[in-house]
Amino acid sequence: MQLVSVRDMLKKALDGGYAIGHFDVHNLEWIQAVLEAAKEEKSPVILGVTEEAVRYLGGYSVAGAIIKSLMKEMNITVPVALHLDHGQSVESCKSAIDNGFTSVMIDGSHFPFEQNMKMTKEVVDYAHPKGVTVEAELGSIGGQEGILKSEGPVYADLNECIELVKHAKIDSLTPALGTAHGPYKGEPVIGFDKMEEISNSVKIPLVMHGGSGLPPEQIKKSIALGTAKINVNADNHLAFSKTVREELNQNKELYVASDYLAKGRSSVKETVIGKLRLFGSSGKAIK
Repeated sequence: MQLVSVRDMLKKALDGGYAIGHFDVHNLEWIQAVLEAAKEEKSPVILGVTEEAVRYLGGYSVAGAIIKSLMKEMNITVPVALHLDHGQSVESCKSAIDNGFTSVMIDGSHFPFEQNMKMTKEVVDYAHPKGVTVEAELGSIGGQEGILKSEGPVYADLNECIELVKHAKIDSLTPALGTAHGPYKGEPVIGFDKMEEISNSVKIPLVMHGGSGLPPEQIKKSIALGTAKINVNADNHLAFSKTVREELNQNKELYVASDYLAKGRSSVKETVIGKLRLFGSSGKAIK
């Protein structure tokens, strides 16, 4: 099965009252884990690759080739999209598009609004004729994602959200509303009233970054208020690291990398399965 459009995924999710899980992948084991989980759960899924992961994997063409080859070898028939997460420049987004990514995020949220909108529109103008979807961000999500670090969330401005959607013609919007990248320190406080206001105003799918560690009731409420894509990364890091650490501590003679990496892969898979069920996308790939 070929990689598919995120636009179609999110429309179905929004109409169906569930969300698509976006899982950042950083190596072969994580890609296998996410694909296996989606296949078993009969769920559509988005594989996200950050610029840092692209460099680690060896380039945009390598990242795309690994994922496409695994889909073929694993006989993946559920809808799968490949997304550039937090693209930091127009050039990065274009490179991803040219190498077969079906979705990109241009993250100009750390720039002044006018510059953010200009960058976003340039990416949209390049992506849409090629059938590639575009996500953009407004406000500041707390925590750290790659090289970007924020001390705390800065909520997205409603008027800026409306203007960005209207003029840049993006397919989905990430408004910062109190979530954070990485493990949460303290109880997360999400701006649900503002989420509803933005969703009702822009009328396109909303995206939640920082989906790791959020209480299930907050996830479900976000979905009910128009969030159709939820990004997960930290929970998989925690599950993978914990399992590998335990394996190595329990068996001091263990040195074959594939043995303990396989255990870590299983933990990521189980974590992803739990998220797919929480987001309500399990079974949604059944025709």
